[in-house]
Amino acid sequence: MEKKTYYVSVQAGTVLENEGDAAYEFEIQATEAELDDLVESFELLSDLDNDSAARALNPFEDYSQDEENDNYDITLTQIYRKLYDMGTEQTRRTIAGMGMIGEQEKPIAP
Repeated sequence: MEKKTYYVSVQAGTVLENEGDAAYEFEIQATEAELDDLVESFELLSDLDNDSAARALNPFEDYSQDEENDNYDITLTQIYRKLYDMGTEQTRRTIAGMGMIGEQEKPIAP
């Protein structure tokens, strides 16, 4: 499959085709299937963010046993790994410098 250039904002959870449409952090080259997978990962991250926000309303829950936050962190790390794998040389350098792509675990289904 043919790869196209996309511009990604992790903060906003967006993937854009046109560089000037909005602010972005990373430039990637992706096939349609890779793009779909990345978009699904951003949707999962948004769901997990909502789950962890609900947890924040209970200050008595032990954070060290917080499955929602763990799943959010794991999914975010997986997104950075995907961006690294699809990224331009500059994107790879930036992500490697952030220290976001170490050992990874699979997220637990919500």
